[in-house]
Amino acid sequence: MRVVLKLGGSLLYNGKGEINLVRIRKYSKVVTDVVGNGHELVIVVGGGKPARLFISAARDLGATETQCDWLGIKVARNNAELLCAALGNLAYPKVVESLDELETTIAQEKVVLMGGLNPGQSTNAVAALAAESVRAEMLLNATNVDGVYDRNPKEAGAVKLDEVNVDQLDNILSGSGTRAGEYKLFDPVAIRVVGRSKIPTVIFNGNDLTAVIRLLKGEKVGTRIVHHPNK
Repeated sequence: MRVVLKLGGSLLYNGKGEINLVRIRKYSKVVTDVVGNGHELVIVVGGGKPARLFISAARDLGATETQCDWLGIKVARNNAELLCAALGNLAYPKVVESLDELETTIAQEKVVLMGGLNPGQSTNAVAALAAESVRAEMLLNATNVDGVYDRNPKEAGAVKLDEVNVDQLDNILSGSGTRAGEYKLFDPVAIRVVGRSKIPTVIFNGNDLTAVIRLLKGEKVGTRIVHHPNK
């Protein structure tokens, strides 16, 4: 199975904002196991808290939103480099920087690493576009929450949804920010791409290192985005 895995950048850092080498090594072991089971992987890594810190500082210093986006893109690519280093020969040795490059490198039978691509585009959108580009059979979005909730999960009474369609997801996330560093679970571009291509997508808690393996075995984890055949 060809799979695109989006890793939230915050999953690679501890609570103090320090690089979590233990977690990165554990993720590289998960990836090794996934590839060993015959799956092809493209991994898109987000910027996480370090990207938000750079973006906030740049914005305070008068940077444009495009400049802030480029800072986030660079940090995400650096995060991808860390995982690339941990994977060694299993990974394509260069972090891919365009969809054209992705279409070329996917044939190399290596794990392909990506970060951000273009200003105004979250790494969730990059993951969705990558999945569409390589005709992935599944898009897995590892974040720091258990899945999609019917409202802000910090609010009392919030309920996790096992399944959600594209329209519901759009409504639930409609209040998310769209400036650099403000993208939440999925931004509007990611939602549209997943919807138009009907990519099987799951949003789940990436702190559970067994989740990817279990999802690829068909187990129910997180929230699955479902698609209506006639839409």
